[in-house]
Amino acid sequence: MDDNRYFKAALAAVLLFILGVVLKLARPVLIPFILAVFLSFIIDPALTFLTRCRCPRPGAVLIALGLMFVTLYLFGVLAYTSGKALVAELPKYQDRLNDIGRFLENGVGPFKVDLSSALDSLDIGKVGAFILRAIGPFVGILGKILLVFLFLVVIVAGRGRFGTKLAGTLDEGRAGRARGIIAGIDAQIRKYLVIKTAVSIANGVMVWIVLVCFGVDFAALFGLVAFFLNYIPNIGSWIATVLRVAFAFFQFGTFWVPFWIFVITNGLDMILGNVIEPRITGKGLGLSPLLVFFSLVFWGWLWGIPGMILSVPLTAVIKIVCQNVPSLRPIAVMMGS
Repeated sequence: MDDNRYFKAALAAVLLFILGVVLKLARPVLIPFILAVFLSFIIDPALTFLTRCRCPRPGAVLIALGLMFVTLYLFGVLAYTSGKALVAELPKYQDRLNDIGRFLENGVGPFKVDLSSALDSLDIGKVGAFILRAIGPFVGILGKILLVFLFLVVIVAGRGRFGTKLAGTLDEGRAGRARGIIAGIDAQIRKYLVIKTAVSIANGVMVWIVLVCFGVDFAALFGLVAFFLNYIPNIGSWIATVLRVAFAFFQFGTFWVPFWIFVITNGLDMILGNVIEPRITGKGLGLSPLLVFFSLVFWGWLWGIPGMILSVPLTAVIKIVCQNVPSLRPIAVMMGS
């Protein structure tokens, strides 16, 4: 019995290793495919609305897909052009950084620190190259709009057929239960992704408006960063906050503007994330903070920045599936907060 148990454990470890290798090697195809799957859930309410407005199904599909194509294209253009513009402007902030370093050296009294050598060794060109490398993978995915769009067309065209085919392989009683489980999974995933995307859009627009009001450069880029990082609960919003507050500090050289940006954007973000979103989504999709962290690390290691952004939605989808399959419900309980 012990030998059999060890054999099963070893086999499971080998299968997990093979799965990891496949996910790593198939990254160029899998990331656009998963993005297309998520987008198919997000545009489903638009398809339903257009159909209810007596728009023929083919016409509704064409309109929804056309709008999604334009949106993806604009996201890609905005991310790439804003990133390049930021890198081009970075040398302008070198003098500001030196001024801040001298202020800190002279202004901390007995606790003086030698920042000159550190600032002199800081190569703004290397910082810019790092920023381009950081945003490059995700911009590359957005650049593969045609591949994402083709996946999206196939998924939308075949929507609903999987459940019918699966039910056709089962007897009548089990087929009814299978259809119910698939419908429940579909509805919950759609609700989660639509609400999360709407809240992320609201968060990004809010950050953009606040930064424009304070005159912060590249407000649209930081709004886009806030939109994407909002898919990562808690950790993502704090990363976005640190980025925009640090940039405002370097731009203005004063503590007051970054302070008010921190207070206003974080206050609005807390209202969106801790009050509005939970009331809409309910408490059934709460994920363990430890699970969120490990999923962020795992998918980030596997697929880079795109994996980090997709990590929590992927984990939430896995939990939804486990919640709706009786034999997997204990796993969903373990994944919960």
